[in-house]
Formats: sequence, structure tokens, C-alpha cells
Amino acid sequence: MSHIERIGVSIPKELLARFDEFIEEQGYSNRSEAIRDLIRARLVEEEWKAGQEESFAAVTLVYSHEQLDLASKLTDIQHEHYKRIVSTMHIHIDPHRCLEVVILRGKGKAIKQLAERLISLKGILHGKAVYTTTGKKIA
Repeated sequence: MSHIERIGVSIPKELLARFDEFIEEQGYSNRSEAIRDLIRARLVEEEWKAGQEESFAAVTLVYSHEQLDLASKLTDIQHEHYKRIVSTMHIHIDPHRCLEVVILRGKGKAIKQLAERLISLKGILHGKAVYTTTGKKIA
């Protein structure tokens, strides 16, 4: 781990009170950990805006398996992008609906486009992508 620097920050009293509530709700042991996480989150956002760093996404897709051709479209897209798709997990929610989790790896812009393509398929009841980083630049 790198050397820790001690800094001072001026914050309005009301904002600090709300931040302390947030810290308690989230279970942080101290303000420093919470501030480090906020900084990391912001740095990851900036990394994603540039879109050129190796990144990851977890894409969740809820759909009815009775939707004609949807399962085959998902499979076709996954085979088309086999270099970007690290893993998939398929869960049967009930007799009619499925949850698929697709893990993507690659340049930010490319995997964002792929995630959006998967989520926008006709028949997807709910889709969401969570983007993250390798952590190399925020350790």
C-alpha cells in the first residue's frame, strides 16, 4: 500500500452532519474510509468517460424465456463478442422468467456499447449495467 497523506478539509457544518449520517448508515468505521471510497468512485467515473482503459461491467438481464427468439439472440450476441464476455450465469427465477448475468471485459466505450445492446433487446423486462475498473489507478 502506498504512503498515507494526512489532509484537512473545510466543510459546512450541515453538510458534515449529513455526511456523518451517511457514514453511519453505510457502516464505515471512520470518515477517512468514506472519503477514500468517494474519491475512488469519482476517479472510476472519469476513467469511464475517457473509455480507453480496460474495464469491466456486470450486466443483469431479466426476461421471459417465452419471448420468441430472445434466448437465441442473447446467445448469438455472446458468441459474436466472445472475447469481451468473460462469464455468464443463468438463473431460473420462476417457471416463466430468467435472470442472466453477463460479465464484460474490455475498453470502456466498447463494453458500454455491448451492455446497451444487450439491455435494449426486445423482450428484456429489466436490464442494468454496473461498470467498474481494474483498480490499477486507484489503489
